[in-house]
Amino acid sequence: MQSLIRAAAFAAFALGVVSASAQTLNTVRQRGTLICGVSQGFAGFSVPDSRGEMRGIDADYCRAVAAAVLGDATKVRFVPLTAQARFTALQAGEIDVLFRNSTQTFLRDTSLGLNQGPVNFFDGQGFAVRRDANVTRVQQLDGATICVAQGTTHELNLSDTFRARNIRFQPVVFERIDTMYQAFFAGRCDAMTQDASALAGAISVAPNPADYSVIAETISKEPLGPFTRNGDDQWANIILWLHYALVEAEEYGVTAANAAERARGTDSTVQRLLGTTGEFGSRIGLDNAWALNAIRAVGNYGEIFERNVGQASPLRLQRGINALWTAGGLMYAIPFR
Repeated sequence: MQSLIRAAAFAAFALGVVSASAQTLNTVRQRGTLICGVSQGFAGFSVPDSRGEMRGIDADYCRAVAAAVLGDATKVRFVPLTAQARFTALQAGEIDVLFRNSTQTFLRDTSLGLNQGPVNFFDGQGFAVRRDANVTRVQQLDGATICVAQGTTHELNLSDTFRARNIRFQPVVFERIDTMYQAFFAGRCDAMTQDASALAGAISVAPNPADYSVIAETISKEPLGPFTRNGDDQWANIILWLHYALVEAEEYGVTAANAAERARGTDSTVQRLLGTTGEFGSRIGLDNAWALNAIRAVGNYGEIFERNVGQASPLRLQRGINALWTAGGLMYAIPFR
């Protein structure tokens, strides 16, 4: 009898796991739209353009997921979220995936009930200042008032670093990022701290961009990436392998413009990536054209970077450690084999 009870319990557990593992994918397909959590306005990552279309790296990743899962990059609804609300919204099932300049940390991985996806942007916490302040080093911020967003890793980093360096400062904490920007550009704070890339984006759309600069020195590691809910391994794998597909595509020269042609080529790695050979899509619950659809919709990782934050954008950021591993960077895709 006990063996039958154990067998029944195991079967119920296994059924629950299978059910949970396909939950988000099935929900998205039944709904016909991906609900993607993004920021309330980080230039280069997720911000509405003049036509109200969401633009940026995070926005493009949302579109890539929609293209891979639904075959249509336009079938995505963007939900702008504050730093405080972002994880709660994901936990509550209000969004399917979070792409919102979110730093991956030990505590977030172990205490939120969420799964940290692949790092799609390596950043560091920096400081924006007025150029006429002639501040070039963090130590020169001794005694400064510093704007910082509530509910972010930046609060803790700021406190820990300045305390360790015996730098006096007065934090001015804001619940909303847009309010923080307004306060800094209005002169309420001597400096503003955030991810260096986000600061560059904020300055690029400031009333007088030339009046501000970002100090070259950073005080932290900020590995940014998506989050999904725990217990949904299939969905987490889709988010994981989507990123690797975009990176692998750049390494092999597959672009939005040539992806369809390259799918008909003879390179075995590219054939597997784009679904010409093998059954890679079915292993994560998708059809074999999932990566091809995503790349055709938004391009490879390099195209996404350059268009939104690189030299072709107002931010004009260097690739730096976000370059491919073959160019001295940290972007490295697990092989498609």
